[in-house]
Amino acid sequence: MKRIGVLIVAYNAAGTLPSVLDRIPRSFLPKISKVIVNDDCSKDPTYLVGLGYQMVNAHLPLEIIRHERNLGYGGNQKAGYRWAIEQDLDIVVLLHGDGQYPPEMLPEIVAPLENDECDAVFGSRMMDKGAARKGGMPLYKFVGNRILTSIGNKVAGVELSEWHSGYRAYSVAALKEVPFERNTEGFDFDTQIILQMHEAGKRIREMPIPTYYGDEICYVNGMRYAKDFTHDVLRYRAHKIGFGTGETAFATSDYDQKRGDETSHGRIVNWLSGRPPSRILDLGCSDGRLGERLRALGHTVIGVDIEKHDGVADRLDGFVEADLDDGLPNDVGDDYDVVLAADVLEHVRDPQRLLLEIRSHMQPRGSVITSVPNFGHWYPRTRVALGRFDYDRRGILDAGHVRFFTRRSFERLAASAGFRSRRSCAVGVPIEAASRGGIDAVDHTHDAPFDRVQHIAVDLWPTMFGFQFLYELEAAPGEMASLRGTPSIRGARHSHVA
Repeated sequence: MKRIGVLIVAYNAAGTLPSVLDRIPRSFLPKISKVIVNDDCSKDPTYLVGLGYQMVNAHLPLEIIRHERNLGYGGNQKAGYRWAIEQDLDIVVLLHGDGQYPPEMLPEIVAPLENDECDAVFGSRMMDKGAARKGGMPLYKFVGNRILTSIGNKVAGVELSEWHSGYRAYSVAALKEVPFERNTEGFDFDTQIILQMHEAGKRIREMPIPTYYGDEICYVNGMRYAKDFTHDVLRYRAHKIGFGTGETAFATSDYDQKRGDETSHGRIVNWLSGRPPSRILDLGCSDGRLGERLRALGHTVIGVDIEKHDGVADRLDGFVEADLDDGLPNDVGDDYDVVLAADVLEHVRDPQRLLLEIRSHMQPRGSVITSVPNFGHWYPRTRVALGRFDYDRRGILDAGHVRFFTRRSFERLAASAGFRSRRSCAVGVPIEAASRGGIDAVDHTHDAPFDRVQHIAVDLWPTMFGFQFLYELEAAPGEMASLRGTPSIRGARHSHVA
């Protein structure tokens, strides 16, 4: 049998707490292991009322806690969830001491968790049409609830009827797997834990609950809550795309395959699609998905990466595990028609030496196809101009980048390694990245207008609007002397799918 705990968060709830405790169904009591009342340093006698109730109701496994300082709504929940983990509970239900949510529904709320059907159950006042207004929800709150819920669903990629109910039950095992301790101490804790559960891939079940608005005092500042809610979901979406620290997108891979035709990967596939079968060395091949697309065109692809990702050996013709900052390993072989260094050179400490080594593994008429981020793009330019330079999780300011390039600096680098450009182009921001994490993550039907505008901007001013520069390099005349035995280079990690 699951060990069930009930967490009652209370602040100035002396007048309503006894009723909340009385309304816990007697038939459900045998299933409850613990009930804890967390009095968040109330200004009224909530704590004393709780102690008095405990003394005369021995049938309830009740524990009364008073915080020495006010932790806030979110801080109070954190303390309660830590308690649930310490008590080795399986399920914890969040109730409010003001009686706004019905304790009578505890059996229904926990049932899906008891049956392992989900990882969290949220009570929703919006599932039954018209019920919220009939229960006394003010019109402005009803409208605000619907608007914010729509924003949250669209931006974060969640499908909930309501984000704002405080009646919730969680699997304690699921709580252990999300970083809820990072969340705010305020009322948007509830928003942030939804995002964390969604990010961690946890199953959320909603259940209709009745709406009750009585004489309780609301401590939520509606405008501030709306601002914090919008900030939280937009920040999550930004982290999913790759901007910012990425901490809210903690379960998302740092690297994704870029599938669009106008992305650097799409251009590479297009450049190589018309060639006869070639021998390709794919440096920083990651999980081999780009190489897999090239193999489908008839090419032979050998991959090199610092880590052997799952499935890479099945997607490529060969794989060598090596750190490119230590140089190209001898067992990669020679005589490649194409050496692919897509989104790699910015990750190595000495890209010039790597380019020199690459030449020694190429056919005399072979080429290097490489893509590099454009530090002259408007985004990093703006960050620097505003004095807000910092690294992001992905993109041009990827925290793994140890070198930055403009078009001029890269072309100078290539020339110093004995290469000249056979062809080049600039590509814009991969539009598909903007859909990461959103409900429209695989629907790009609305991308076309933006894509056309961006394409025009990149053509008119590539150094300002080009997100990446893509080059096919060939050895400059007189520069094809063998360079085998180039000294090794040492350092950082790299992978070409940013």
